Amino acid sequence: MSSASGRPFQSLPIYDEELAQERVEEFFGRLEGEGQAIAAAIKAAPTRLSFLSATICAAPFIRDCLLEHADFAADLLAFPEDEKITTLIEDVTALDHQTISESELMQALRGLKRQMALGLALFDLGGVWPMERVTRVLSEFADAALLVAIRFALFQETQRGKLQLANNAKPEEDSGLIVLAMGKHGAFELNYSSDIDIIVFYETSKVQISDRFELQPSLVRVTKRIVKILQERTEHGYVFRTDLRLRPDPGATAVAISTEAALNYYESIGLNWERAAFIKARPVSCDVEAAEAFLKDLSPFVWRKYMDFAMIADVHAMKRQTHLHKGHATIALAGHNVKLGRGGIREIEFFVQTQQLIAGGRNSQLRVTGTLEGLQLLAEAGWIDEQTAEVLSDHYRFLRNVEHRIQMRFDEQTHTLPKEDDAFEAIGCLMGFATRTEFEAALLACFQSVSSHYANLFEADDEDALSTIAFPADNDDPATLQALEELGFENSVQVSTTIRQWQSGHYKAMRSEKAREALAVMLPKLLMALSRNGTPDSAVFTFDEFLKNLPAGVQLFGLLKANDHLLDLLASLMGSAPRLAQTIARRPHIFDALLEPAFFGTIPTSSQLTEQLAQSFNNAIDYQDCLDRVRIFVQEQRFLIGTRLLSGTITPQESQTLYSDLADVVAVGLLPLVMEEVARNHGLVGGADVTILAMGKLGGREMSPTSDLDLILIYDADPNVRESDGRRPLAVSQYFARVTQRFIAALSAQTGEGVAYEVDMRLRPSGKAGPLATEVDSFVRYQNEAAWTWEHLALTRARAIGGSDELRARINGAIDDVVNKTRDLATLRKDVAEMNDRLHEAKEARTVFGLKEARGGLVDIEFIAQFIQLAESNNASTRSPNTRQALVNSNIPEVLNVEDKEILLAAFDLFSDLIQLMRLCVVNEFDPNTAPNELKERLFDQADMPDFARLVSHLEESQLAVRAIYQKLLEQ
Repeated sequence: MSSASGRPFQSLPIYDEELAQERVEEFFGRLEGEGQAIAAAIKAAPTRLSFLSATICAAPFIRDCLLEHADFAADLLAFPEDEKITTLIEDVTALDHQTISESELMQALRGLKRQMALGLALFDLGGVWPMERVTRVLSEFADAALLVAIRFALFQETQRGKLQLANNAKPEEDSGLIVLAMGKHGAFELNYSSDIDIIVFYETSKVQISDRFELQPSLVRVTKRIVKILQERTEHGYVFRTDLRLRPDPGATAVAISTEAALNYYESIGLNWERAAFIKARPVSCDVEAAEAFLKDLSPFVWRKYMDFAMIADVHAMKRQTHLHKGHATIALAGHNVKLGRGGIREIEFFVQTQQLIAGGRNSQLRVTGTLEGLQLLAEAGWIDEQTAEVLSDHYRFLRNVEHRIQMRFDEQTHTLPKEDDAFEAIGCLMGFATRTEFEAALLACFQSVSSHYANLFEADDEDALSTIAFPADNDDPATLQALEELGFENSVQVSTTIRQWQSGHYKAMRSEKAREALAVMLPKLLMALSRNGTPDSAVFTFDEFLKNLPAGVQLFGLLKANDHLLDLLASLMGSAPRLAQTIARRPHIFDALLEPAFFGTIPTSSQLTEQLAQSFNNAIDYQDCLDRVRIFVQEQRFLIGTRLLSGTITPQESQTLYSDLADVVAVGLLPLVMEEVARNHGLVGGADVTILAMGKLGGREMSPTSDLDLILIYDADPNVRESDGRRPLAVSQYFARVTQRFIAALSAQTGEGVAYEVDMRLRPSGKAGPLATEVDSFVRYQNEAAWTWEHLALTRARAIGGSDELRARINGAIDDVVNKTRDLATLRKDVAEMNDRLHEAKEARTVFGLKEARGGLVDIEFIAQFIQLAESNNASTRSPNTRQALVNSNIPEVLNVEDKEILLAAFDLFSDLIQLMRLCVVNEFDPNTAPNELKERLFDQADMPDFARLVSHLEESQLAVRAIYQKLLEQ
């Protein structure tokens, strides 16, 4: 006599022995026929008899159900098999909406619901099923009841001659009717006496109705009939209380709303609590195709591209209001609300939902409806630790079980622990606690633990050593000036004046009272962080420039207040990286990316970046949205690479690779979208293939934060195909020229989100005079027959990305053939030297920090590496598009001896590392006379020099050494 799950009924403490015995005998007296044999078996099993006794005396509603369905209950107690309950769901769906009357349907549903309530109570209290199975089956029963009610209501409306259905047997299919299960119903988490929250929409274009003016009235009638079938109390009770108040503006709108009206509402005035509510939205018993399309359209409202900390503050404010207005602000026991009170179920739900809203816009795997599943996924994604997920999951199960037992006693939709001693003790017995003291101890520990985890997420301590500082509008506060000086600010008056300007509301970001209040709260921490810079005054003034450009302040200040490490990082950027500070000022949302838990611990691979970009494209509304999203993606990823470099997580050389990997992913990911967009109007060129030839810094995987993309688009097409096959066909050459134009625009056109990359295509055959797209045979022929030496130099840094493996291999092989040709060294030296001289004459370095253009700088090293690859003909091992690797690979001492190679490698590393930092940090050319001291310190630390003056000398020496090698190799 065990369940299908192998878990027999557990024994429970008996609340009232005398009452239990009386009610058990009453129950056995209701049994007839085979029921008497079952009764004898139950009496002979002490554990089951004890369980029945405990249940029947502590829960009056369960007792009524036991007496009403005595034979069903006895069978369950004797043979607790899953099918005895799950079959009830099948019985619901078997009700024929075409032949049954409304009264018959209502009676049948209410009878089945009472049986379901009894079966779930016995399996729940007896420990046969875990909490998750209980709530899941109850939710599935609600789905089934809702389905039958919907089918009946829709079918009856067709009988009135109003609607036409695509399928009378399954009226919901292709009906245009959308029913969303919300809240606990949507998450398959219905509690024992829960109502069901639903929202009813309709897709106007899909509803078949003879009179379009009758469309909404007809579906309103359908909705009201559904509610009546489920909710109306009859002599047989009710099925589910049904709540429609989660729809848009419920006080002013009909109970059924068109999807167009709903989307207009959510996109214009939708509230943050509605975003949180839609986390649990689930199509149920309706036109699923229309429902899924609606939810996809609604996705940008729910799952924001950017993290919204103002929203999080709103959610927490709503929770605080619940505490204040409903008397749940403190932890109590008797009379405490296990759902809304401190440490209750709602705090666990908010804990999960708020973090889903923070991260779900970027990580679609977190977009789950269930609370327990959400906790586990947050832990897997690194947003919370495994222990927190485990502890809160256990607490959630415990509190949901308490909630069920509160509701089971009288089938009441209540979440409050009884104040009366006997009722409170009855709940404890149903939970399996032998004494009230044990139950109270378990409750208190659970409430306190949940409250602590919730507070750690939402209620950071505002106390700080500078909590008493003041910045009055009309003058400087002497005590504040002294505090600033003690922190290391040199010009405390100017710093104070600047901060008072922030508080005046003159800046756009500071105009709202909410923004000024948010800044005031986190200002002490901000000043402490800024003071830790080598030049704190400069950091404050840079932050001032940042605020001037900031469009809004509330979200950023909320983010910084909640994340101390981000505040420290921002302060560091203000002190040493004005370029990144300006980037944040122009687009503050990119700072959100730093909240990813794995930011400082892991570096995304190219495949992970590819997956992220693809996911972003999948969530896009249209092609233009894709372009906006790719710009956001590039900005965020470049910012993350830069901050990793500044924080010491990666080296400058690693940052070159990461910037290049990012550009590869974006270029390769965008090309198919561009091809699809061109194909919309012009069709396809049958059998054609296209690839991107990465040149320059991208080809060599040596990109900096400001590098543009040197590209050539190369295509291969069947010579027998003359034009594309679309409604507006183009000749093949024109077609790929159009692809190239759209590809350049996809990368470099200015949208509302800025530019992804500047693109330079001047390295294509014949330069500006040549076609935008190059046919592969023409490319190979040109390189072999017509290209200049400088074009072969450029080829040494080329690599094919995107397109088919075959086309890439063909192009890379052709490049190797060209690079490895035997050349006249004298002519090669002359051509290389002339080109190098022209570049230096066009742009001379003004200081020793012109590390790229200076004589003996990075350009000279790059020319040496390119010359070596062309000079060491028929030596395939030298070939590498990467400058450093090409130098390492050089193995002909007559061209480059070992000593000179070591000098060049050391200089290349030094110049490259410093260029990465300078391009990252400063907007214009690095000027040692005006550069922040913090940046200067970073530069000489990176070069392993004791101070800035020694760095200058070391650079001069390195450039002289490189120039000497250059002249020896190329100016013979």
